[in-house]
Parts: sequence; C-alpha cells; structure tokens
Amino acid sequence: MLPLLKSRRFLPLFITQFLGAFNDNLFKNSMVVLITYVIAEKAGVNAQLMVTLASGLFILPFFLFSATAGKLADKYEKSRLIKIIKLVEIFIMIAASIGLYLGDIEPLLAILFLLGTQSAFFGPLKYSILPTHLKEDELISGNALIETGTFLAILLGTIIGGLMILTEGGITNVSYLMVAMAVIGWFASRSIPTAKIVAPNLKIGWNVAAETWEIIQQSRSRSDVFLSIIGISWFWFIGATFLAQFPSFAKDIMFADEQVVTLFLAVFSIGNGVGAMICNRLLKGEVTGSYAAASALGMAIFTIALYFFASAYVPPVGDVLSNAATFLQGWAAWGVVISLFLIAVSAGVYIVPLYAIMQARTDKNETARVIAANNIINALFMVGSAIFILGLLSLGWSVIEIFLLMGIINFPVAALVHRIVIIEQTKRKGATNA
Repeated sequence: MLPLLKSRRFLPLFITQFLGAFNDNLFKNSMVVLITYVIAEKAGVNAQLMVTLASGLFILPFFLFSATAGKLADKYEKSRLIKIIKLVEIFIMIAASIGLYLGDIEPLLAILFLLGTQSAFFGPLKYSILPTHLKEDELISGNALIETGTFLAILLGTIIGGLMILTEGGITNVSYLMVAMAVIGWFASRSIPTAKIVAPNLKIGWNVAAETWEIIQQSRSRSDVFLSIIGISWFWFIGATFLAQFPSFAKDIMFADEQVVTLFLAVFSIGNGVGAMICNRLLKGEVTGSYAAASALGMAIFTIALYFFASAYVPPVGDVLSNAATFLQGWAAWGVVISLFLIAVSAGVYIVPLYAIMQARTDKNETARVIAANNIINALFMVGSAIFILGLLSLGWSVIEIFLLMGIINFPVAALVHRIVIIEQTKRKGATNA
C-alpha cells in the first residue's frame, strides 16, 4: 500500500480528493454552526429547517448532474476535467468566504448548491480514473486508501469547521483555510497522469430525467455490478443514518454534550478507515466480495450490541450534560464506543470490495457512467434515509430504536451481499472455463 501512496499514478489523485472532501465538510459544518447559533436568530428563521434545507441542496446536484458528469468523464480526458473542476473550486471557495462574511442565508445556500454540483462532477472522475491508472490487483488498495482518506477528511473538516467558525477571527481563519486547500488541491491535480479517452463519440443529451434513466438502465446490464451499487448505497443509507443522529443520540440518549458528538464522529471515521485497511490485508489485492457478507453481519451484530449498551447506560446525576471525560467513566459508555468502532470497522471491510467489483467488472468504455449511476442511487438512498428517520421519529421512535432496526435490516442485506459473491464467482468461473 505504501508504494501506491508514493506513486504518481495515485498520490496526486489521493491528495486532490482528500482536500476536496475536507473543504466540502469544512464549509458545510462552518455554515451549519453559523446558521444554528448566529444567522437563524438574526434572520428570524427556524435553524433546524434551514440546516435540513442545506443538506437537501447539497445532495440535489447528484440527481440533476450525475448522468451528465458520467458521460463527460467518458467522452473527454479525465485528468484535464479534474484540473478544470479543481480550478472552479478555488472560485467557489472565494465566494464561500464572502458568503460567510456577509452572513446571509440565501448566498450561503446557493454556494452550497454550487459545491454539491462540483462534487457531483468530480465523483465519476475520481472513481473511474482509478482502474485506468491502477492494475486490477491494486484496486483494493487504492479504494481502501480513498475510503480511509475520505472519512478522515470528513472528520477533520467537520471538527475544524465546528470548532473554529465561532471563535474570534474564526470566519477569517476558515476562509483562508478553504481557499488555501482549494489552491493546493488544484496544484495536486496538475500532476495526475493523463487517461485514455474511452468514448469520444458519446452523445450528451440535456434532458436530465432521460439521461438519468438511461444511465441507471445501463448500470443494470451486469447483475454483479448493479448488486454492488445497491450494496454501496445501503452503506450510505446506514452511514447517513448514524451521522445524522449522533447529535440526538449523544444529547437525548447519552445525556452528553458536543464533545461526545465529536467523539462518536471520530470513532466512526477512524473505525471505517481501520476496516478499509483490514480489508486490504484480507484480500491481498484480489477483487472479490468474499468478506462483504460477513462484514454486513458484523454491522448487524454490533449495531444490536450498541442498542443494548445504550439502554444499559446510566447518566450521572444532575442536569448538566456530561463531557467526554465524564461520559467515559461508565462501563456501558465504553460498550457504546467500542460497538460504534466495530460497526465502522465492519462497514470499512464491507464497502471497499464493492467499489472494486464495480470498477473492475464494468466495461472500461463506460466506467464513469456506471459510477455516475452509483452516485445517483447513493443519493436516493441518503434521501430515503432522511425520510425514513423523520417518519419513525414522528411515530415516536427513539434514536436507539432506529439503530436497532438498522441492525435487524442488515441481516437480509448480508444475504443480498452473499448473492453478489455467488454471482461474481459464477461469472469468473465461466470466464475461466471459456
């Protein structure tokens, strides 16, 4: 794995995507904190409603533009497109800095939509260029590193944005950091090797609904690839559920403050990275979903364990919310933290081979379009997660009851993933015999 990180075939792309994910979350969380604690009260609007609207505006471009982004990535040279997109990011971050200074909700929401659009165009390029520059036995390592880097970038961007934005000079510091990361990301992108143009004659239509439907139908042509996409989308459904509910879980169930929210986020992100690294060790470069079903079972078992530890937790006496140090004094609290870590480790082992299968088993002339279809379906699952949670909460379900349900649902998901493995092995045997 270290040789890959030192390679020009991979390192510039890794740095580019890491800094992009960092900037996305630095701005998003800075904006959310600023709206929640300052802007909403000044503007006389509901902070929770504005934050929910912001989440929707960031995901919306994945529905609107992923199909076009996938076709562009197959039609034109990928590294050149990445350079253009990263150059655009610099201007978006300058606009974001101005938006934070002005402190008006409308410009901030518009900038977030633009940032989501930039991410929607970058996603198919990032994952489709990997099989171009990496050998098949390097795809597991490459995806493991990308997955680890992405979650660490999310963690760092979220924490730094949340901690920095409301401090004295916080807006200035966040602004400088955003623009600096965008500039460094652009410079890194200039070192990404060129990739072969795979479909220069591809026609790009501008009917969003028709293009989206066409690209999803195209992804269904191979059952192992499409089932991998569904498996990946379930990962984002689970991830979105946990990440969205950590604040409520910490405050309402654990009776703990924002330090514990940060602790949960850190444990979850680090665990996912550890799982990705473990997956790389287990598979030794072989593109197969052999451990994916077992890891889905792990997610189920450890999520159910989380429910029981959380139910057994007894908060300290008093009205003051516990900080991280106080929270960790109880044995059940440690059970919660360890369960969260093991859920994330299982998720890391689960997701990496599914991405590799999708990349390796897709026709090289249409990889970006299949990845675009994956992004669309991922977005659908994340929106579905939000609607599902809102529905359960409106029925009076608690956060830990929702977590328990997620654990139970993971059992049939494990059966689905096992089916992916069987289909994949059957196809590989058929190809070998032929």
